[in-house]
Amino acid sequence: METLLIQINNKKAYEILKNLEELNVIKVLNKDISQRYFQKKYAGKLPSELADKLHEEIEKGRKEWEKRGTL
Repeated sequence: METLLIQINNKKAYEILKNLEELNVIKVLNKDISQRYFQKKYAGKLPSELADKLHEEIEKGRKEWEKRGTL
């Protein structure tokens, strides 16, 4: 089994996920739970300075996508 972190972009996606969960295909985790899972799993894997730079670049990329209206 594999755990994935996904971003939901519209209400239809929620309905699809709900249906898949009802069919026992997936299990939807609470956002807080999934964030804690990944924080625990990957804690200390990157030096904090590099992690901060990576986070800044990700935020820049997200803002660019939002400006373009893609998200």
